[in-house]
Amino acid sequence: MKFQLKTLTLALLALIFTSCDDDDSGEPITNVQTTFEIIASSPDHTILEQALIDTGLDEALNQGTYTVFAPTDDAFSGVLLDQLSNEQLTNILLNHVIDGLAASNTLENGYFTTLATESASGNANNISMYINTDSGVELNGASSVTSADLGASNGIVHVVDAVIPIPDVVTFATIDPTFDTLEAALTRSDQPDFVGTLSSSEAPAPFTVFAPTNQAFSDLLDELGATSLDDIDGPTLTSTLNSHVIDGLNVTSNELESGSVETLGDDIMIDAENVQLIDQNGRTIEIIVTDVQTSNGVIHAIDRVILPDAAVESTFEIIEASPNHTILEQALIDTGLDVAVNNNELTVFAPTDAAFGNVDVSSLTVEQLSNVLLNHTVSGTILSGDLSNSYTNTLAVETNTGDENNLSLYINVDNGVSLNGISNVTTPDLEAYNGVVHVVDAVITIPDVTTFALADPNFSILVDALTRENSFTYVSTLQSTESPAPFTVFAPTNDAFVDLLTELELNSLADVPTATLEATLNTHVITDANVTSSTLSSGTVSTLGDDVSIDADETTVTDPNGRVSNIIAVDVQAGNGIIHAIDQVLLPQQ
Repeated sequence: MKFQLKTLTLALLALIFTSCDDDDSGEPITNVQTTFEIIASSPDHTILEQALIDTGLDEALNQGTYTVFAPTDDAFSGVLLDQLSNEQLTNILLNHVIDGLAASNTLENGYFTTLATESASGNANNISMYINTDSGVELNGASSVTSADLGASNGIVHVVDAVIPIPDVVTFATIDPTFDTLEAALTRSDQPDFVGTLSSSEAPAPFTVFAPTNQAFSDLLDELGATSLDDIDGPTLTSTLNSHVIDGLNVTSNELESGSVETLGDDIMIDAENVQLIDQNGRTIEIIVTDVQTSNGVIHAIDRVILPDAAVESTFEIIEASPNHTILEQALIDTGLDVAVNNNELTVFAPTDAAFGNVDVSSLTVEQLSNVLLNHTVSGTILSGDLSNSYTNTLAVETNTGDENNLSLYINVDNGVSLNGISNVTTPDLEAYNGVVHVVDAVITIPDVTTFALADPNFSILVDALTRENSFTYVSTLQSTESPAPFTVFAPTNDAFVDLLTELELNSLADVPTATLEATLNTHVITDANVTSSTLSSGTVSTLGDDVSIDADETTVTDPNGRVSNIIAVDVQAGNGIIHAIDQVLLPQQ
């Protein structure tokens, strides 16, 4: 009766804790004997010697160049050799042989290919061996080298204390520390018998397994806003793990083909050319290690966990599931924006309950609250790595003009991610199927004209000018939503002020006379108008100071002295007006 592979595997695994006496083979033999002759001359390797002779492998080991991991007689204790077919015994012995030289000082943690082969696919792919050198040299988690580097004329012999079992898919998931979290997931008490299934050589074997690394699971927890694997419910974890297994196939890297493939969970897309996978949520996963071959399937390591469709939440569902966002959740429901956040692709900056500490939501009308909430949302998906020092538009609008221009949001990434200078991202990149959520530590209030002047470092000298004198009321005026709001402000950059001081032959802003400074600042403000770049028209326009001339085609502003300033950035929209950046300070009539 032929010994079944499953039974053989269990028998061999029983050898893991088998101990043996110290090897008496003495010092490494000089290069006059072959690898087989070293084994044949050792009094502790009679069983291995006879097994090699019985299978005809003795002749093979006398030719070619091999590294042989040689189990002692004690190492064979419990292995029922008489119940193995010649083919099975041959494959076990070949699972101890690596082609070429592998001295102990060249071994490191990783996978090596033995001369044993799998038979499940019909292609006889060579089986892998996992070597761990953290404490000595351990093979497939079951056998250790006790005497290393016995030099032969055609290779090296390493004496080992246990027969190296033929691995199955579970073997490497269990012994390779790179997959510790995967092992924890597969063996969690609320999961089906993944271990039993993936250990079997019967249908639905063979398996092609895309195995996420520990880092992939860590990144997933960040992505889902979870703190541990325990935060993922049982059904979701089951469907997720199933989505990593193709059954009935042993697909090696050279057999990967682009297209949709069915897993035990959801279908996934394979991009063979770029060695990538794409899951049901459009998430791209890199295959980072290929062709870890076992007796009942092949493993490819991946850098990201594959998620089935049901595993990824919407942006609103991420907020709803968070214990720290109950105020935001209720506000979205009260305004009806929960539906919009569920149905559109959005980037949501989500204030925590603590962030709402100084905001009296109850005092706002539904319309006002909606606009505040929309000031935390940006159309599309913008991950933290894609953010830069720049302006973008939120879905909130200004209400002064009747045109409902979208408000601007100033993003600064010099030190983390700051929004309008008042709110910081504390947890980025909680990815949803329809966008992304970034947790923030303060409510992003509706900006006024001064908000951007204060937040954007390009306007720091302008802020100094507006606040230089205690008598100046620019800040309170430009913060107001009452008349003479809305304002159109032509805002000089820092470079523009530096150039002005050079032009006036002054050393600093403090050298500008107060009356001149006040008149100069007034010349940059148009009242009772929110003039966007699309509504800018050529002609003379009155400011709080002198009249200026606008050339809409050339996007320039000319002051009463004929000095031409270029508009270099347009449409920074606040709740009470709009800012256009200019490259030269406008001077009143001199």
